[in-house]
Amino acid sequence: MSITVEAPARSAEAPLDVAALVRAASADVHKDAENRGFIVDLMGGKLSLAEYTRYLAQYAWIYEALEARGSRSGDPKVFDPGLARLAAIEADLVALGAADWRDAHPMLPATRDYVEHLRELAGDDVRYLAHHYTRYLGDLSGGQAIAKLVARHYGATEEQLSFYRFDIAADGVVKVKRAYREAMNDLALDPEQVDRLVAEVLESFRYNAAVFEALAA
Repeated sequence: MSITVEAPARSAEAPLDVAALVRAASADVHKDAENRGFIVDLMGGKLSLAEYTRYLAQYAWIYEALEARGSRSGDPKVFDPGLARLAAIEADLVALGAADWRDAHPMLPATRDYVEHLRELAGDDVRYLAHHYTRYLGDLSGGQAIAKLVARHYGATEEQLSFYRFDIAADGVVKVKRAYREAMNDLALDPEQVDRLVAEVLESFRYNAAVFEALAA
């Protein structure tokens, strides 16, 4: 699938707002992923802490693959090591009674598809940036609401929700998100790279939606 992004002219004083383009282009597929039955039921308090644990374990596999690629990435302003989530996820799983998550929660087929795709991407491939953006900006945005809802509905404790706490966000999550978007823009991607980035962000949301469907099944 080829997607062409119509971008406004830019100058040295006004760089292309890549982050805004990506957000607008992915709005529909993002909404579709968020409205899958499993995630709606989980956030609505209709499931259990055990179901949340299943969900988190699948994402442990995904973040392991995502962060293995990060060591080969470029601009540290975008690929900030402080965003890494795997250690926090594993600590949460221990607190949730799933220290053996690799054996207890093997990859679902949809998770395996996602992980294998991530493993194919080089850290300097703009498509890697697409998945980095989708996951970490999601954790800094909707992830904050997820933490509150899981605590409210299922009694999750602080030690079970460290996934959503970012040490780098001491100055505020909003500031961190703004800095991330500005760093994306500062990469000065060319139109072809922006086109590939947008297409891969759409794929990223589809991979996530497939994981939600697999968890429901």
